[in-house]
Amino acid sequence: MNQRRLGALLAVAAAGLMSVPSGLAAQAASTPLAAASGPGSPVTPIAQELRRTMDKLQFQQVLDLAPPGSAASKALPTGVNKNVVTPQQRARIYATDTSSPQPIVQQPQVDATVLELDKAGRIISSGTVLMSPQYPHGIVVPVDQNFHTSDVRWRQWDDSGWYTNHAQGTIDVVPGRENAPIDFMLPYPASVLKLMVNFGVLRLVDSGEISLDDTYDYQPTLVTSLCGPATSGTIRGYIDASLTWSSNGASCALIKLLWDRGAIAGLNQEFQDLGLETLQLEGTDPATGGGWTNAVTMSSLDTAKLLALISGAPGTLWIAPSGTPVTSAILSASSRQLFKQELGQQGWNWMLSTPNYCGAGYPAPGIPQVIAQRWIAPDGTMTVDGSYFGQDVRPCDHTAQVTFAHKTGWVSNSGADAGIVASLPGRAYRHYIIAVFSNLGDQYQDPNRPPTPPGVVPVEYTQKFAQLGLAIDTYEAARPG
Repeated sequence: MNQRRLGALLAVAAAGLMSVPSGLAAQAASTPLAAASGPGSPVTPIAQELRRTMDKLQFQQVLDLAPPGSAASKALPTGVNKNVVTPQQRARIYATDTSSPQPIVQQPQVDATVLELDKAGRIISSGTVLMSPQYPHGIVVPVDQNFHTSDVRWRQWDDSGWYTNHAQGTIDVVPGRENAPIDFMLPYPASVLKLMVNFGVLRLVDSGEISLDDTYDYQPTLVTSLCGPATSGTIRGYIDASLTWSSNGASCALIKLLWDRGAIAGLNQEFQDLGLETLQLEGTDPATGGGWTNAVTMSSLDTAKLLALISGAPGTLWIAPSGTPVTSAILSASSRQLFKQELGQQGWNWMLSTPNYCGAGYPAPGIPQVIAQRWIAPDGTMTVDGSYFGQDVRPCDHTAQVTFAHKTGWVSNSGADAGIVASLPGRAYRHYIIAVFSNLGDQYQDPNRPPTPPGVVPVEYTQKFAQLGLAIDTYEAARPG
């Protein structure tokens, strides 16, 4: 790292630590922070809060159900096949391993961003924190006035390399960052990649190339475990299935539709042009829409900014690297409304928010969101894509504070959640975007986690994510509106 650059970052870090509570100051004093609001600017309060909270949660306390060399580690698929295996299948793999769970061998990868919004949806402040073996207490990412950073060398996820290469990636996501002061391997985004897919499809809708009510005949050249057989349905129906219950088959159909229209390369270039360089839908199969490999990349900062575009706001949100103003008009008002509506119908509320397990005692409460009524049975329980949650969620729905229009993702070594939070009428005001990516999928669990009741879908994530979500929401609820 350039020594002058490092000195400047550490000087800003020291200034930023002045507001750290005394109980955490000693722990954080050895942790480098970086400027979060441009050169020479202090670390933003939300960046400080995010880093402190993440450090305090001690993600390194989780247990690894498939440690290196175990039978489970050899049975779990990697690379292109990760999304194929269901939670139930992975649970059986873990359960049949005769070795005991072991403490995780190193600090997990966590990439988290909070964008604070004004009432109109404009970004007024941001905080991005990266945590890894290189940054065990978390490091705040410097951003400029456009909430963009050139100070991170983003690397592509490597399943085995996370263990064998001290979490150092070897494939660059954004070229020309070899001398960046921060080096970080992006966790695999899992099903949060469907945000990119649906953005691309709605761009086709807005251009008039397709209509939401058009019927698309998905005809893959071969049937795969990820994508399934041929199907036929409206574009609107595929979007709903992709975003609300995370249908892999529907998402494969939409990706193949993008390939059919010659739109994949243009979509990836558009992300580049918008200054969202880490958003790349690379390596997918034009014949099936599958092939979701580690070449698909997303950072929390760029994902949060994509959600800011979807959320909508007047005027210029930021200036792209080319000097072009970026506005919410990148999507039509009707497409933004549909996108937010579908994300608000999310069924998988079990990472940053956990109302699907309302009253269960585990996992801990997260962002106190309202649940879409479509998932709630007359007895108050929820079933999503055949997965039964077993708890009466109506008490949590009654006390909900916010809407959370979000998308979750999970495989064995990926846990992700990203969405837009807005207060419900009569509740303490908050308006923000939160995005969290990590390598902590259901391969990693909390010590002393209670057994899952029979017939109930296992929790995919450590409850530390729910605790993070609640802590940030509590902080935002206290922020002047």
